[in-house]
Amino acid sequence: MPKPHASVSLDLDNLWSYQKTHGDAGWERFDTYLDAVCDACLPLLAELGWKITFFVVGRDAADPRNRAAMRRLVDAGHEVGNHSYEHEPWLHRYAEDELHAELGRAEDAIEAACGQRTTLFRGPGYSCSNDLLGVLSDRGYRLDASTLPTWLGPVARWYYFRTAKLTAEQREERSRLFGTTRDARRPVKPYRWALPDGPGGPREPLPEIPVTVAPFARVPFHPSYALYLAGKSSAAAGLYWRGALAACRLGGVEPSVLLHPLDFLGIDDEPRLSFFPAMGMTGATKRDLLRRWFRSLDRAFTVLTMGEHARRLHEAGTLPLRSPDMG
Repeated sequence: MPKPHASVSLDLDNLWSYQKTHGDAGWERFDTYLDAVCDACLPLLAELGWKITFFVVGRDAADPRNRAAMRRLVDAGHEVGNHSYEHEPWLHRYAEDELHAELGRAEDAIEAACGQRTTLFRGPGYSCSNDLLGVLSDRGYRLDASTLPTWLGPVARWYYFRTAKLTAEQREERSRLFGTTRDARRPVKPYRWALPDGPGGPREPLPEIPVTVAPFARVPFHPSYALYLAGKSSAAAGLYWRGALAACRLGGVEPSVLLHPLDFLGIDDEPRLSFFPAMGMTGATKRDLLRRWFRSLDRAFTVLTMGEHARRLHEAGTLPLRSPDMG
């Protein structure tokens, strides 16, 4: 019997984008670690034979310092998606004209750097809105991947804010960072957004592939969370990961697993991000854990890019419709 499918993606959040969201001074230098991220993740992906989707920030694609890293991604056969231009997790506050400008600017930069005109999108910090979904449809996108259907978003935001250097206005701006408790009521399995008519007439439904959470409990199990648990007990983290994969199989969920650069980098690689969960580990320790967990994913599922996953779901013709509820 053939294995069910899974997709894997990596949000290519750069050093400056973490500093910006956290309110750290100096983020305007747009410091980059993307060469180090490529060094850390590409060999492991090649070892597994995986092709995944990298959601790229437009400003990084436009920066000449990142040109070699961008080429390495596409030369290795990976797919790229749009992760906005400025990486602002308050994208849901943008007006429609601002959203068109933001997406278009990122599209142009990513195409120039990577040679791919992307129609895949994920909002920074899971930021999304009804207006954004409509703009994505108007611009011909074939996938949104901005939802995380868990109740843990506010807990993750509280953890992040504990060490953040933010004004009251900035905290309000980031008040939906990592999502809200309402997100837990959205489906775990892929579906399509049934969108209202736009300026050009009827809009095509927009497929949504959520970042997968463990069915039933609805807790995130992508490696950022598992690595945090591994800082307490690697055995418990492994059990957590395998249990989530088993729950996906039991619940008939084809998981879409999310990665971040700091899943591959440790405190020895980037001490300026010591505030981030699991940054007490070395990069080598993290990569050893990821190798073990990725092999268990590979045994249970056939890993695809998000674009290929979306194509197969579309061809199956079974995605249910859901009305937008982002506000």
